[in-house]
Amino acid sequence: MHDHQNESRIEAINFVHAAEIYQRIAENIQKVIRGKSQTIKLLLAAFFAGGHVLLEDVPGTGKTTLAKTLARSVNTKFGRLQFTPDLLPSDIVGVSIYRQHSGLFEFIRGPVFTSILLADEINRASPRTQSALLEAMEERQVTVEGQRHTLGKLFFVIATQNPVESHGTYPLPESQMDRFMIELVPGYLDRDMEAVVLNDQLRGHTLENIQAVANENDVENVTGALLQVRITEELRYYIVDLVSSTRNSEHVVLGAGMRASLSVLRIAQALALFDGRQFVVPEDIVEAAPYVLAHRLQISSQAKFSGVTPAAIIDAIIESTPLPK
Repeated sequence: MHDHQNESRIEAINFVHAAEIYQRIAENIQKVIRGKSQTIKLLLAAFFAGGHVLLEDVPGTGKTTLAKTLARSVNTKFGRLQFTPDLLPSDIVGVSIYRQHSGLFEFIRGPVFTSILLADEINRASPRTQSALLEAMEERQVTVEGQRHTLGKLFFVIATQNPVESHGTYPLPESQMDRFMIELVPGYLDRDMEAVVLNDQLRGHTLENIQAVANENDVENVTGALLQVRITEELRYYIVDLVSSTRNSEHVVLGAGMRASLSVLRIAQALALFDGRQFVVPEDIVEAAPYVLAHRLQISSQAKFSGVTPAAIIDAIIESTPLPK
């Protein structure tokens, strides 16, 4: 009995410690990224849950700064890849070069070998190049000329895509959208916040002044704690009901699959942890679902034409699905 009590005390301490690490990193990012606390919270939820994030936004909304500030806060390697129509898979993963003097091939690592990777304007590259990044995201490894090269333990992709109507974009196929745990649309700041940002710049509150407040070990600890956040059977069924409803909606051609259910679960566990809880409550799932599900839905052209959006479909599903008691 005594051991069991000790164990639960250690567990409780781990949860508290994990919530503190999250808080430290979130506050640090907020020094630079103003007025976006919800975006930061969800970005970190995916980060600790081992997923990747898709940001859809117009240029100039601080996406690069957000990714760099996260990397600085965690004291880890940061890489940026600008996707263009002529970008090749080898520009992402690396290339084998024949060394004449040794008669051997040497693998030169591409930019994907980093901890936090900003893949900018991912939908401007050809599908073949996109899929090179997606293999890395999914398998945490790359294959070059039949040789497998594993990526580091911490590998987090923040990909940005231009709004789909933009000129010269290749829409991401559904299978690729599914590789992103969540999609965020940060948007512009409101008038007051924009004035605050200008003031920050005058006072030198910029990325250059950001210090690390955590390390990769801390990230592992938070991830470990997150996986131990409990969820009842009723709530697991609630997630399944929400996700399967996306497949039965009249407006949807292709609904969300099994990976989506798991992503809702993981984000809900992260939100519970950030709130200092060791268990998921229905509100965590309701908060997580729109960000996890909307980008995975393929809606009929008729629905699009009538102005129905994936977000509205998810909201309607949440409204009509009874919450577990």
